[in-house]
Amino acid sequence: GGGAAGTALLTGAGFLSMLTFSWMAPLLAVGHTKTLVLDDVPGLEPGDSVAGLLPQFKANLEALTGDGDSSGRKVVTAFKLAKALLRTVWGHVAVTVLYALIYNVATYVGPYLIDSLVQYLNGDKRYESQGQLLVPAFIGAKVLECLSQGHWNFRMQQAGMRARSALAAVVYQKSLALSSQSRRSRSNGEMINIISVDADRVGIFAWYMHDLWLVPLQVGMAMFILYSTLGLASLAALGATVVTMLANVPPGKMQEKFQEKLMGSKDVRMKATSEILQNMRILKLQAWEMRFLSKIIELRKTETNWLKKYLYTSATVTFVFWGTPTFVAVVTFGACMLMGIPLESGKVLSALATFRVLQEPIYVLPDAISMVIQTKVSLDRVASFLCLEELPSDAVQRMPSGSSEFAINIRNGCFSWEASPEVPTLKDLNIKVRPGMRVAVCGTVGSGKSSLLSCILGEIPKLSGEVQICGTTAYVSQSAWIQSGKIQENILFGKEMNKEKYDRVLESCSLNKDLEILPFGDQTVIGERGINLSGGQKQRIQIARALYQDTDIYLFDDPFSAVDAHTGSHLFKVHD
Repeated sequence: GGGAAGTALLTGAGFLSMLTFSWMAPLLAVGHTKTLVLDDVPGLEPGDSVAGLLPQFKANLEALTGDGDSSGRKVVTAFKLAKALLRTVWGHVAVTVLYALIYNVATYVGPYLIDSLVQYLNGDKRYESQGQLLVPAFIGAKVLECLSQGHWNFRMQQAGMRARSALAAVVYQKSLALSSQSRRSRSNGEMINIISVDADRVGIFAWYMHDLWLVPLQVGMAMFILYSTLGLASLAALGATVVTMLANVPPGKMQEKFQEKLMGSKDVRMKATSEILQNMRILKLQAWEMRFLSKIIELRKTETNWLKKYLYTSATVTFVFWGTPTFVAVVTFGACMLMGIPLESGKVLSALATFRVLQEPIYVLPDAISMVIQTKVSLDRVASFLCLEELPSDAVQRMPSGSSEFAINIRNGCFSWEASPEVPTLKDLNIKVRPGMRVAVCGTVGSGKSSLLSCILGEIPKLSGEVQICGTTAYVSQSAWIQSGKIQENILFGKEMNKEKYDRVLESCSLNKDLEILPFGDQTVIGERGINLSGGQKQRIQIARALYQDTDIYLFDDPFSAVDAHTGSHLFKVHD
């Protein structure tokens, strides 16, 4: 995002502004006066935008995956993926380690000093000189605790957002480069889940990242305070804490298994739902809605079954840990009574305060363990997706415009959609097309006309031969591909508006009459995959999109299939 508010607020903030988060004040002031729109929201820092993150993340991943296996394919594992993400957000992780240490030391200052405060209030002469220092110590510790916690949460959230963005971007890029075999093995629902669920879960893990090493530190500090106040009875507290933590291991393992099953059933359900939505017109015409609804409900039942099992184990874990502080207190004070350790008011208050602070790591640990398991599953899924076979980048030799006498040159080409070379789709292909030539390829259904265009685009596996393309290409597919959005956005497709060229393109594609009929002309919003347009209109909009790109080579796959005769002849004459 970014607009009227200019560059990122955080970039020019001073030390005090950073410390108190007052750099957010201008945005909050605008939000107080009116509802915020995108133009009010400041731009992103370069490090937070995908454009700044992706090259760095890909370089880190490349460095870890190396040259790949014997076949040259990159082997990505969950560990390598986690390491690459860690290297990408290393600065944030390092600074949050410092904040976490400050926060944890500050939280234990209160329980440590409370015994001294009680003794001082009871009139103990030994603590008379310290009494004046205790209050500033309590206040200082609380201020440090609040500031470090705020900055820790902010930086960890920022690191999580960066990790999520980098993963989503790299998965999206991979999905564009998948080979035909890989595309067959993965459904659209699975790809959507990897970006919307798995990448998001990795981002959320940032909140729990430090808990794994903080818990032993926090338990150690709590034991030190308990030992200084209750002596050997602290060992009973340590024993009780360890027992409750170990009680969590079996449910944790079950959680991982259930999580995998849940994600698998979610993928199946997403695939079925997206297929049904894509073919809703057929379902409505045949009155099959209830039949297919029952299929979805069946898949949802399977998914709910795994979710139920997952939540039951999660509830068990939570129950064990919520009961822990009481259990630890009972065991510790029981040990004191058995050992004959006197329970003075100061010592009891110090111990209870320590148990209360110890509650946090004990509460957090089940979530952290659960989050590690979920993140491991998600990283495995992302890694397996990134390991899929891609279209070879050297299948087509692309040369700059005007560097060759031929626009398209295929020599002894042999291509096959199947993995086995024994069944070539097209063989002994030799084509030379000069710039400015118009080539029409005719043939029966299934004779390989579309496959020929796929050879030129580099989307069909090449068994042998050479394919050279000189200049830029634009492609119009047989079935119209339309984005949800305005007609104008579909035609411009990210290019700058040139009114003269735009009007010429509309005229060439006979779209002017259609735009007059539509309620808002070229500002009319087209529904999902152009559902509110006729077949011919969709076809001509995608031809207009290709023409507006102003390329050297145009590849049209049966562009007149959905266009009526007189419009087709107009299109052909204009482009003649």
